[in-house]
Amino acid sequence: SSGINAEYGGAMLKTVSGIRGQVKRALSAPPGAFRASFEDKIQISDIVFLRCWVNVEIPKFYAPVINLLSPDKTWSGMRTVGELRREKGETIPVNQDSLYKDIERKQKVFKPLVVSKSLQKDLPFKTKPKVEKKRKKELYVTKRAVVSEPGERRLTTLMQQLLTAQKESDAKKLQKKKKEKEKYLAGQAKITAKRGEKAKERRKVFYQKNAKKDQAED
Repeated sequence: SSGINAEYGGAMLKTVSGIRGQVKRALSAPPGAFRASFEDKIQISDIVFLRCWVNVEIPKFYAPVINLLSPDKTWSGMRTVGELRREKGETIPVNQDSLYKDIERKQKVFKPLVVSKSLQKDLPFKTKPKVEKKRKKELYVTKRAVVSEPGERRLTTLMQQLLTAQKESDAKKLQKKKKEKEKYLAGQAKITAKRGEKAKERRKVFYQKNAKKDQAED
């Protein structure tokens, strides 16, 4: 990379495999080096593209016309491409590569985090990965059927009824608080409107008194 590429802070990067990134900041050395971040780990073999633009000066050209004041006045300027196509009845050619297309972004599948065995030995027990192997047979605890006794059934039914009653009571309290809040806000709006009207009247009286004083002084 050249020294120009290191100046594009915040520019978007993209690899051939589709991993996107961003230029963070330029490094002082070597020339053209910069720090960037990517949404996934990239390989050493990945080619990273930085789309950037540089101002290019276009050479100016002009041809002065010195026969505009000729007596025959038969001079006419060069016809544009549109005029030529209109005379010949040709349509504008359409480049299929220039048409807008729907972007189909493939879902990225990130690799799972793999902790090496040498690193797992140095980790404390609470941070070590704990992955249980899938069992071929179900345990007795998972496949056993729980049969409740008549007393337990009555207790379960009673607890469900209490929970339902509590939920209904909470819903009623919430609705009541909501109505009280709406009523309070409506009252505050009325008070604010009355205060505004009184302030308007006071300003009106004040300006009338000042106008009378000015007239008396004149």
